[in-house]
Amino acid sequence: MRLVVLASGSSGNAVVVEAGGSAILIDCGVSCRQIERRMHAAGLQPEQLTAVVLTHEHSDHIQGLEVFLRRYAVPVAATAGTAEACNGLFTPSPVLQSGREVALGGLRVLPFTVSHDAREPVGLVVEHAGRRAGLLTDCGVATALAVERLAECDALLLEANHDRDLLRQGPYPWALKQRIASRTGHLSNAQARALLARLTHPGLQVVVGMHLSRQNNVPGLVKRELSKPLGDTVRLEVARQDEPLTVELG
Repeated sequence: MRLVVLASGSSGNAVVVEAGGSAILIDCGVSCRQIERRMHAAGLQPEQLTAVVLTHEHSDHIQGLEVFLRRYAVPVAATAGTAEACNGLFTPSPVLQSGREVALGGLRVLPFTVSHDAREPVGLVVEHAGRRAGLLTDCGVATALAVERLAECDALLLEANHDRDLLRQGPYPWALKQRIASRTGHLSNAQARALLARLTHPGLQVVVGMHLSRQNNVPGLVKRELSKPLGDTVRLEVARQDEPLTVELG
């Protein structure tokens, strides 16, 4: 299984998961041109995508979707709430439901409900041939359900959006700070570390810090926090907004 984080951050998000001849694009939050360019750089072609899978409808996850769908006849898998919030941009196929696994080519995708201020947001676990990759971003609190679904994953792509001190002292308006730090906002570095401590197991190969805020976080702080629960055998990376990241599972 190969995971290609095309972009991750407050300005746009997109991840390709590829395995067994199948590939899905999770979110389409940067321009179609950037999706194409970054996929090509990773040796991928948009035409080979089995589906686009949406986690929710916020602009940093769908802003490139309309143009992408004009160019490529790719089905979009999303919850009913996400599809409704996208105002008829697509008809979901299949409709995602928390706890109900779907097959997208050779990949099995299990969505699960997350705590975020969107219509019907989900995290995802993608599985192929016994390898499991879990993705949890845009989430204000790691629920018991999220912990259950992400258990025993070989790769974890976890939100580490902000450092609490940088957020508190930063330039954002107070209302926005409250929204980010709320139970329906975004995970801090400390929250991501605490979640990772619950998810670490001997089979874990890769952890990627995701969805960093440019104003309220820095990669060094993320690495310092997320490394604390990890052993020496786990690869730790931090995804960036403008630089794709590729990781492979053995």
